[in-house]
Amino acid sequence: MSLVNVVMAQINPLVGDIEGNVAKVIESTITSQQQHNADLVVFPELTLCGYPPEDLLLRSSMDVRIADALLLLASQSFTATIVVGYPKREGGAHYNMVGVLQQGQWIAEYAKQHLPNYQVFDEKRYFEAGKAATVFDFHGIPTALSICEDIWHDEPLLQAKAAGANLLININASPFHQSKQQERVDLLSHRAKQGDMAIVYVNQVGGQDELVFDGGSFVVNADGQCPVQAPLYEEGLFLAQCACVPNMSEVSFMESVDSVAPPMCDLSVIYQALVLGLRDYVNKNCFQKVVLGLSGGIDSALTLAIAVDALGADKVTAIMMPFLYTSELSKEDAAEQAKRLGVQYDSIAIEGVYSAFMSSLEQQFSGLPTDLAEQNLQARCRGVLLMAISNKTGCLVLTTGNKSELAVGYSTLYGDMAGGFDALKDVPKTMVFELAKYRNSMGDEVIPLSVIERPPSAELAPDQKDEDNLPPYEVLDQILERYIEHDQSADAIVNAGFDKETVYRVIRLVDINEYKRRQSPVGVRISKKGFGRDRRYPITNGWKIGV
Repeated sequence: MSLVNVVMAQINPLVGDIEGNVAKVIESTITSQQQHNADLVVFPELTLCGYPPEDLLLRSSMDVRIADALLLLASQSFTATIVVGYPKREGGAHYNMVGVLQQGQWIAEYAKQHLPNYQVFDEKRYFEAGKAATVFDFHGIPTALSICEDIWHDEPLLQAKAAGANLLININASPFHQSKQQERVDLLSHRAKQGDMAIVYVNQVGGQDELVFDGGSFVVNADGQCPVQAPLYEEGLFLAQCACVPNMSEVSFMESVDSVAPPMCDLSVIYQALVLGLRDYVNKNCFQKVVLGLSGGIDSALTLAIAVDALGADKVTAIMMPFLYTSELSKEDAAEQAKRLGVQYDSIAIEGVYSAFMSSLEQQFSGLPTDLAEQNLQARCRGVLLMAISNKTGCLVLTTGNKSELAVGYSTLYGDMAGGFDALKDVPKTMVFELAKYRNSMGDEVIPLSVIERPPSAELAPDQKDEDNLPPYEVLDQILERYIEHDQSADAIVNAGFDKETVYRVIRLVDINEYKRRQSPVGVRISKKGFGRDRRYPITNGWKIGV
C-alpha cells in the first residue's frame, strides 16, 4: 500500500485571460509540489480559457492561444501529474477537453460527452460531444476522466468502470444556486457506490458576470462517504491523501483533522455568494471603487453592507439624495449606517435638479394630471447624479433593486435601474429582510434596526408604502417563485390557494416588464432561475395568461 497526495486546485480563473490562467496553473502546481508534495494536481473545467468563455470560443485566435498554453505547460519541469481543462479543436470539431500532463507529455485527453444546454448553459452552441471513456495509469491506479455535466448521467461513469477504472476525476465549473452543494455531495455519493470507485470532484471558485462559482471541491470513496471537502468560496490548494494498492481496486481517501470544511447555514451561503459576485465583478473589470444611492431603505442598506464586506469601506461611497418626500428617519438611518460602516458619505438634495427638469418640461406637461411621471423623474434625477459621479471618478454605480421589484417593474428605467451591477437582482424582498438580519447577527449591527422594521417605501410621494401598489411581499414572493422559478401557470397558482385577481395582476406585471429587465444591470444569480441567462422570454409577444 502506498500514499498518494492529490491536490484539488480550487482556483479563480479569469475568462479570456489565457496567459494569466496558465501562470496560475504553473504557480499552483509548483506550490502544491512544495507545500503538499503533490503527486497529482487537479484543476477545474476549461481552466485555461475560463468558464463560460461564450463567443470567445468562436475566435480563431483561441485555438492558437490554447495550443501555445499547452506547449508552455509541457515545457515546465513538474514532478506532479496535472489534470486541467481547456477547449480544443480536432478534425474540424470543437471539444470541451480535459488533459493529463505527466513528465512533460500530454499522455491522455477526454472530451466531455454531455453538453448542458439549459438554464445558464449553452455548450451545444460551441462544442461537439465526446463519445468514449479515457483511462490512464496513475501510480498503478487505472484512472478515468469526466467533466462536470458528465457526472449527472450514468453512461460516462459506467463506461469508465467498463474500461477498468478504479478512480474517477471529475473537473467542474459548476455555478452556485441555493442548496447546490448538498445536491452535488448526494449525487457523487450515489455515483461512487454505483461505480464502486472513488471520485475526485474539483470545482472552480469566483464570480463571472451573473454567475458565482462556489468551490466546495471534495472527494468521495467507493462507499459513498466524503472524507475531504474544501471550503465554499475560498480559493486554495486542498490536499486529499489517497491510500492505494497498485493494480488493485482498493483506492481510499483518508479523513484527517480539519479535512472537511465546517457547514455554513443557508443565509451565510447566499450572503457569501453575493459578496464574492460583487467583489469579482468590480475587481476583474478593474474598477477601483463603487458608489451607490443610500436611501435609508433596506435594499440600499443591504447593498452597502455587501459592498463593504466585498471591497472594504475605503472603496465605497454612499450618496443620500433627499427630496421633499424623504423622511427625516430615512436621512438619519442612512447617515448612521454610513458611519457604522465607515464609508465616505455625501448628501445631495435633488429639489433643484427636479425643479429644473420640471421647468424644462412645463410646456409638454401643461394640462396633464400629476402621476407616475413626476415620481419617476425624481428617480431619474438620482440616476443622472450617480452616473455623473461615475463618469467623473471612474466608480462603478451599484443599483439596489431586488428580484421582487424587478419582476413586477416596481423600478424606474434610467432612474434607480441606472448603474453597472445589482447585487440583489436575484434576491426576493422577503430574503432581503432575512439577509439584513443575518448580516447584523455577524457581530456588529451595521444596519440600523429601524431600517429593517419599518414598512418599505420608495418615498416618491407623500406617505407612500410599497404595499399601496403591490401585494404584501410575503404573498408576492410566493407567487413570483411559482411563476418564475417553477414555471407554474396562473391557474395552477390560483389552484394552490392564491387569490385569482392578485395572481393574474402579478403575472401580467411580470410579463409586460420584460423590456425593463432587458435593460437592467447584471447581478448575482442565487436561484435556479434568475433574470438574465436563465430566463429568456420575448419582449414582444401575445401569450395569454391562464393555464
